[in-house]
Amino acid sequence: MVDPIFQSSNYQLTRTLLDASVLRQNAIAANIANAETPGYRRIDLSPDFATQLKTRLADGGKDFTGVAPKLTEDTHARTVRPDGNSVEIEREMLEMNRNTVDYEYLTDLVSRNIKQLRLAITGRAV
Repeated sequence: MVDPIFQSSNYQLTRTLLDASVLRQNAIAANIANAETPGYRRIDLSPDFATQLKTRLADGGKDFTGVAPKLTEDTHARTVRPDGNSVEIEREMLEMNRNTVDYEYLTDLVSRNIKQLRLAITGRAV
């Protein structure tokens, strides 16, 4: 009975975006940890992920299977040190804060949906 709720396009999209947010947080943590590593190149979500999401949404946003975030080297990051490292700590901290806000919004969205489901089943808000 609950399975159709978890198969809805909104839930699938939110789950995919939460997966991306977690993966992005891991990438940011790796970038910060390697800020002093000579030759380290910044990593981030693949730009293909955003393109795939936009395509699926333009097609009606009914099915998000097969859309999975992946990490790749950020080809747009410029080298900031003579040793070839492309990590800018200030940028990483800004991206980490932005990613945290996105994650909190998505988890709040899922939480509100579960609370509405609980209210519908039990008739009580708490």
